[in-house]
This record gives sequence, structure tokens and C-alpha cells, in this order.
Amino acid sequence: MSSNGEIQGAVWFKSSHSNADGNCLEVAHLSAHEVAARDSKQSHGPVVVISSGAWSSLVTWMRRS
Repeated sequence: MSSNGEIQGAVWFKSSHSNADGNCLEVAHLSAHEVAARDSKQSHGPVVVISSGAWSSLVTWMRRS
């Protein structure tokens, strides 16, 4: 599991498909084969950390929808 320090030092990015008003999901790839996600409007709010495999499955599912 990733440490709080790793999450705080993470490099966050938004999808190129994000809307102009900035309401989107930010994602950071962590070193422990994990992905962190957060609400762009609450950058100091809660963070969800999931495995890289679970993230890949989610992205694949979203692209099919």
C-alpha cells in the first residue's frame, strides 16, 4: 500500500477529455503498481488508491460504454 507521503508527492494529471470548467477526475500513477484518483475540485480531499490492474479494467470498461 502506498504511503501518505507518496500520495502527497504524486504527479497528478487530468484527462485530455476533461471539460472546460475543470470538473474532472485527477489521476496519479504510484510506484507500488497502484493508481490514485481524486476530485479535481478537492485536491486536498479524499484520495482513492486502487491497483493498476483494477484501474486498467475500469478504463477499458469506460471506453466500451
